[in-house]
Parts: sequence; structure tokens; C-alpha cells
Amino acid sequence: MHRGRAATDRRRAVPARLAGRAHDVRRTVARVAGRVPAPWPYVLAVFLGTKIVLSVVGVLALSAFDEVPWAPPPDETMMREQQRAVSGHRAVSLWFAWDSFLYDRLAQLPLDEPWPDFGFPLLYPFLARPLAPLLGGDTALALLLVANVAFLLMLYFAHGLGERLLGDDASARRFVRYLVLLPAAFLFQAALTESLFLCLALAAFHYAERGRWLLVGVVGFFLASSRSVGFLVVLPLALVLFRQHRYRLGPRRWWAYLRVGWPLALVPAGWLAFMAFCRWQSGDWFAYKHAQEEGWGIRVQNPLAVLWHGLTDTPPRDALRVWFAVLVLAVLVAGARRLGLPYLAYGLIMVLVPLSMGPPVYKSLLRYLLAVFPVGLVLARWARHAGADAWLTAALALLQGALFVTWLAYWTHFII
Repeated sequence: MHRGRAATDRRRAVPARLAGRAHDVRRTVARVAGRVPAPWPYVLAVFLGTKIVLSVVGVLALSAFDEVPWAPPPDETMMREQQRAVSGHRAVSLWFAWDSFLYDRLAQLPLDEPWPDFGFPLLYPFLARPLAPLLGGDTALALLLVANVAFLLMLYFAHGLGERLLGDDASARRFVRYLVLLPAAFLFQAALTESLFLCLALAAFHYAERGRWLLVGVVGFFLASSRSVGFLVVLPLALVLFRQHRYRLGPRRWWAYLRVGWPLALVPAGWLAFMAFCRWQSGDWFAYKHAQEEGWGIRVQNPLAVLWHGLTDTPPRDALRVWFAVLVLAVLVAGARRLGLPYLAYGLIMVLVPLSMGPPVYKSLLRYLLAVFPVGLVLARWARHAGADAWLTAALALLQGALFVTWLAYWTHFII
């Protein structure tokens, strides 16, 4: 009888010990997390959460598509072969598409031989070069690592800027969340320039709002080296400087602007550095322009005319992408008063400048619209109530999920 009671007591003690150990683990994790300075615990949670969810969904969806005869479409079969060459692990290879392989090639080209391709700014592939030897010479994996580190830092700078502009931590967290819920935001994890460009843009505004103009200039130099539209960000950054001085003008005021804001000259210098590279390698300062004209039929055009053409005289899938641009413009205009002139100007630049490239931009419009981070600021302000936040989060998650499935089905031309 006593032995039976002792056995029962031991069985009851096991769950108690397990519960105690679980409590100790939770307390240890909480203590370690408490030592990590804000906002890193939240930023890391968002980064890892999106990484895990999208990777699992991606692998499961690709496995399901294996039995579907139209996936991939015939015109994208070559891309699937390129993905297999990058990695045998689908959780890795699914993040490579079209331009990714061109960046991989640029990351491998020797500099002591004539340069064959001037269609892409070089910051992204050149960042992968020093990392590749540490990864066994795998430049593709180095590109993916650069993009994901930039994604993590992007979330950090987004929180800092959001807290500064929106006024509190809760609003800053909503801003971060809406950035990763934008329709094509899964591209932040892909081997493309989206995360790097937006990371540098957010960092530039983050430091500009704090008056650290030398850092703004340095970050802006690399921003302009990452994408052609980057050097135009000098305009909204200058508006931040003017706003900090209440837009006052006059001879003495201009000297004050010059004395404080001279590092802004480094922003267009970043693109001039790429032009100098073109001149060094080809003898032509505008080799990038000629490459884009010949390779993709890009011509500078009236962006409003291109927008109207996309809505009225294009196939339905192009029109649908252009309607996304219209929606982004509508959100910017509706939130203009709260955004302020610098962020409204930045948003308009990021929508209208790509459209000025002409109809070829339709294929990549969803990708380019990811740069319009002020949309996230507007949504974070609109969704202050828990109910609105929940509904908006669910709607954006469903929309992104549909586009992610489109990406996984290898209809990537719809997105990039």
C-alpha cells in the first residue's frame, strides 16, 4: 500500500518537475531578452517569424505544384533550372528569380577584364564579393545573405523612424508590421535589391530626423549606388533639413543650410561614382542608359501618360499592376497632411520615377512599389484602433499570400 502511494506520488511529481523546468526556461529566456536593447527583440521576432512562415509555406506550396502540369509555365522553365543550380534546398532556391542570376554573374566578373554589363548599379553584387570566399565561393548564397541582413537592419531603422514620426512604440511596431505585409514584401527576403535599397533609404531618413547629416550623406552615397532612383532621394532629404529650419529662406539662412547640410552632396555623388565606373570600363559615362535602352526598351517618358496607358490600353494583368500604383498614390494623397512634405515627396518620386521608364516598367511595378515606405506610415496612423488594425493586417496578409503563391507558381513575370 505504501509502495503504491509512493509510486503515485512519483508520477505526480514528474509533471511538477517538468513544469518547474519550463518555468525556469521561460524565466531564463525572459532574462536574456531583457538584456537585449529595444527594439531588437521585436525586430528579431518579426524577422524570424516572417522567415519561418514564408519558408514553410514556400516549401509546402512548391511540393504541391510538383503535380501540376502548368507549373512552371513553359517560358520560365529555364529559371527553374537556374534555381536548382543555385541550391538543392527549396527553402533557399525559391528566393532566386530572373535578376538574381544577373546579380550573381556581376558578383563573379573579374574587374581586370572589360566589363560586359552596365544595366545594373553595382553596390549589391559588390557587397557579395567579400562574403563569397567565407561561404566557399558561393556568390549566390552571399547575395542572399546580404539581402537578409539588409532586411533585418531595414526593420530596425523602420522602427526608429516610425517611433520618431508617429510618437510611440506601439505605432512604430505597426509601421514595421505593415512594411512586411505590403503586397510583395516577401521580396525583401529574395536575392534582389529591395531590402538593401529600403534599408538604406530608411537609415538616411532615420539619421536626417536626428540631424546627423554626415551619416545621412554617407548612407545616401550607398543608397544612390544601389538603384538609379536613389540619387533623387536627396530632394526629400533636403526637405527634412528645410523643415527642421521651418522652411525659412534668405541669404543668411542659405549659408546655414549649406553649413549643416553639405553632406547631402554625397547622395548624387553615389550615382556619379557608378557613372565614373561606366566611363572607366567603356569610355561612356552613360553606358548604363544605353544598356537599358537596348536591353529593355526603356525611354524616359511622361509618367502620368504611362499611368493612363496602363489603365486603359494594356492587358488585364498589366492594368491590375498599374491599379496597385494608383492605390499607393491614393493612400499617399489621403495621408499627405500627416505625412508632411518630405515623405510625400519621397513617395511620389518612388511611384512616378519608375513609371517614367515607360511600359516596360509594368512587369516590375509591384516590386518597385515596395520602396514607398510612407504608405506604411499612413496605414500605421489609420489603424490605431485594435479592430481596424486586425482587419487591415488580415487583408494585407491574404493579399501577400496570394502574390506569394503566384511567385511560387513561377509566374514571376507578374511580380518582377
